Amino acid sequence: MKFIILGCGSSMGVPRPDGFFGNCDPKNNKNYRTRCSAIINTSYQNILIDTSPDLRQQLLRHKIKRIDKVIYSHMHGDQTHGINDLRSFFINNRKPINVYADKFTSKYLKKSFSYIFKSFSKEYPAILKLNKLRKNFSFNYNKKIIKIKSIQVEHGKVKSNCFIIDKKLAYISDVSKIHNKDFKYFYNLKYLIIDCLWYNYHPSHFNLESSLSIIKRFKPNKAFLTNLSPVLDYNNLKKILPSNVAPAYDGLTIKL
Repeated sequence: MKFIILGCGSSMGVPRPDGFFGNCDPKNNKNYRTRCSAIINTSYQNILIDTSPDLRQQLLRHKIKRIDKVIYSHMHGDQTHGINDLRSFFINNRKPINVYADKFTSKYLKKSFSYIFKSFSKEYPAILKLNKLRKNFSFNYNKKIIKIKSIQVEHGKVKSNCFIIDKKLAYISDVSKIHNKDFKYFYNLKYLIIDCLWYNYHPSHFNLESSLSIIKRFKPNKAFLTNLSPVLDYNNLKKILPSNVAPAYDGLTIKL
């Protein structure tokens, strides 16, 4: 089983659509960042986390031929607006794909993409089945079980969810506050992948100082910073990080 970071860029990616690289060196491939999405990849099924607007490009790059389930962290466009790219996977097996979302995200998805969840005709059937995101759920593959715990965190004015996989890896792409009552779930992890937008304060995201403070508290074996803006050049950031922390990059693959 692998965990692949399909995209680690902030809401407009790096470079932005207007070509703006900010502080990032365009000669370094690790500074080319698509919007945040990730996948739990096995030989038997693929569980996608969020449908980035860059999803098509991400799936083609990694030669992903099937999507079995999708779990959503939250309702923002940079996590949801690639949803239409799931159509091809429905066409391949003619069965609606199960997606899991909290009540806020479910409401947004049904309102914004109603044609995906409701059959309008034989030619345009529903391609996704919406399910409630539970606090604990599991998926079977090849007689093994993937256990996932979802934990609600603050993301500015909206709620977001982070996911802890098999008590080994936590993925928190968008967060401004983790509640103290949930700290106990983040100790003794092998990997922590955490939001780090830039150096300065931001009301909806961790900055470098807050990300490093959380990493120091939770003490994972290895931490990766994601949701990186054009402010953060890969090499410059890597030089100032502790030895157990590194910037993420598109395509970063972790074996679980």
